[in-house]
Amino acid sequence: MQTVDWLWILHPALAVVMIYPLIGMALRLGLQARARRVDKAKLPPTTGRDHADLGQWLAAGVVLLVLVALTVVIVTKQPPGGFEGGGGRALQLLLVLVGTVVSLLALWRVKAKGYRFVFALLIWAGVLGLGAQPEVWRLSDNPLSPEFWQSHYWAGVSVVGLMILSLAARPETLKDLRWRRLHLAASALGAVLFLVLGITGSRDLLEIPLAWQKPTIYACDPVKRVCPPFAPPQMPTPPVGPTGT
Repeated sequence: MQTVDWLWILHPALAVVMIYPLIGMALRLGLQARARRVDKAKLPPTTGRDHADLGQWLAAGVVLLVLVALTVVIVTKQPPGGFEGGGGRALQLLLVLVGTVVSLLALWRVKAKGYRFVFALLIWAGVLGLGAQPEVWRLSDNPLSPEFWQSHYWAGVSVVGLMILSLAARPETLKDLRWRRLHLAASALGAVLFLVLGITGSRDLLEIPLAWQKPTIYACDPVKRVCPPFAPPQMPTPPVGPTGT
């Protein structure tokens, strides 16, 4: 494997090692918090706070994970010298990336409701802006096509939107029953999307060849499911002996 191949597996590796274990823990604590509040179960009083804190880390981790994936795809699509748009476009994308990360840090710290939702909107816009670049491959951008609903990309950015909403609305969720119900519905939808991401991500890994294999694999016809014949190997030329032997 080359360096670019290791960069391409960084996103799924971080998802498996960090994000999905956090999902399991957050789901478990969420069920316990609901059981303590609704069913009066004898659980530690810190269960709800632990669930909220872990959910905050999960939301930030999901956003950063998606940013890592988008950055790797954009940077490695072409050699640095052949980057489409040149240095000007590269600088613009870098500013979008930095602005998105700064907005995430600000969302983590601000308290006022208006500021929280403004920074959440900035994060969402930054992720969609980077995802709209031509280097980012998507099955379809048409919601009316079946491929759209099978797209790993669109499931991923949808999860980001749900995570940002949960992070921005954390104080309201703790105080307001209506927001708590919305959080519960968003969490259920998020669990389904994470399941879809696990399936589509595994599917996409099967379709991504190693860097040295791409010229041959991409020459295949995915519709007809045929590949061009391989060139026969060149036979080594036998050594020529001295004259008269």
